[in-house]
Amino acid sequence: MPTERFQFTGEGGHQLAAALELPDGEPVAFALFAHCFTCGKDTLAAKRISVALAASGIAVLRFDFTGLGSSEGEFANSTFSSNVADLVRAADHLRSVRKAPSILIGHSLGGAAILAAADQIPEARAVATIAAPSDPAHVTGLFKEHIDEIRTQGEVEVSLAGRPFRIKREFIDDIAEHELMKDVTGLHKALLVMHSPVDDTVGIDNATRIFVAARHPKSFVSLDHADHLLTKPTDALYAADVIAAWASRYIAAKPAKAMDLPGEPRKVVVQETRKSKFNQTITVGPHHLVADEPVAAGGADAGPGPYDFLLAGFGACTSMTMRLYADRKSLPLERVTVTLKHSKIHAKDCEECETREGMLDQIERDIAMDGALDAEQRRRLMEIADKCPVHRTLTSEIRIVTKAVD
Repeated sequence: MPTERFQFTGEGGHQLAAALELPDGEPVAFALFAHCFTCGKDTLAAKRISVALAASGIAVLRFDFTGLGSSEGEFANSTFSSNVADLVRAADHLRSVRKAPSILIGHSLGGAAILAAADQIPEARAVATIAAPSDPAHVTGLFKEHIDEIRTQGEVEVSLAGRPFRIKREFIDDIAEHELMKDVTGLHKALLVMHSPVDDTVGIDNATRIFVAARHPKSFVSLDHADHLLTKPTDALYAADVIAAWASRYIAAKPAKAMDLPGEPRKVVVQETRKSKFNQTITVGPHHLVADEPVAAGGADAGPGPYDFLLAGFGACTSMTMRLYADRKSLPLERVTVTLKHSKIHAKDCEECETREGMLDQIERDIAMDGALDAEQRRRLMEIADKCPVHRTLTSEIRIVTKAVD
């Protein structure tokens, strides 16, 4: 199963490292996963659960919070509120490039953060917590002997799981102010609480408080004999299987068609995201792209523009056509590079054009060919470039049929 790795901009302006675990076919749903305190997106529990859910058809986005893993920023400058804001940013990014998450999953303090962020992710219909505290301030118990020192000095380095972390007074103050039970009571989404009765980091009583405060539909599953970090592969896989089965009631029953029927033209679907003025999502079978306009044209430059895609299709077709010919003729063509540019020119400046007035579209195409090709082989390949199907489409009469649909 493929894993896409990329970055997105967090609440503090830092680039946060993310991984999107994808199923082999079209996802039945998208999920957002929040890892535990001072952990990362590639911890055993986070990765195992994500991979197992992908095997069930659910794509899972996980990322490193600010200052952790491969993400930018200083961990000392992060707070519980900033983590919640980063989760909302992650959902926004997923919405813009793929589809908004309908499932939210949080492990340990990540579970508390998911509960706090859920109301700000309207598409989410199902929320699952794993070993989550009922009060985010529970995490301060990990460095309770330093609390007074942190309040006095403003910032202190503490050791957590054998690693040094700097904790600021702002973190303690922020986490103390958050009333998580209000978020749980007002959740209005399906909730699955998973917890181990032998968890010696976050006690089972936390799960009881969350479950009692939540409204139906709510479910509780005991992760019997599991430790807090789900270090045993069987525990993580069991948690993933339960989440997949439970969430199936709240997501699409089967995936959208990933393949087009033989003989039918493949459909391209373009839809506004409303994230910015021109931002669009483009679906081509199992492939998902983003289109936008440059900032100078009023867009956010979140993706290529319409003419960029036109040139990309033209360039790809050119290169593919040349490659087919070169391989068929056993020509020593090692690599083709096609560089294109679109502009508007005055018709009167084009001597070979039939149109003599107004403006014309002009596409400049530069083709570089690597390999031990002689002059005749290069000449022939340049002729073949003009025979690519997209070239012929662009230079022939085109009929466009448009109709309004409900």
